[in-house]
Amino acid sequence: QVQLVESGGGLVQTGGSLRLSCAASGRTFSSYPVGWFRQAPGKEREFVSAISAGGLSTLQADSVRGRFTISRDNAKSTVYLQMNSLKPEDTAVYYCAARRGTFYDRDPNGYNYWGQGTQVTVSS
Repeated sequence: QVQLVESGGGLVQTGGSLRLSCAASGRTFSSYPVGWFRQAPGKEREFVSAISAGGLSTLQADSVRGRFTISRDNAKSTVYLQMNSLKPEDTAVYYCAARRGTFYDRDPNGYNYWGQGTQVTVSS
């Protein structure tokens, strides 16, 4: 069992930066690929970025490529999402998720464990 807790959200102006953290419990966290997803009001949950269990491979959605960077520190059981050049359309609740298996996935249905989410609001 893995429990995930996100933090680092908040209110920021357009062009600003935030760093989200996803802290995990469980000794096997280092074996789980992790993804970040977001959900804006009235919209479906969408893929943002993902990282392999070892941290050597990452994937980003086209909408955030070049602005967001995912990383992880398995010694601290934490995954990060550095978000730069934020835009109003990045406003959403951001969730981290972990999945059993070898590879990460863009599909949220492929993830087994979810955090409670953290709100990110970008003002224009």
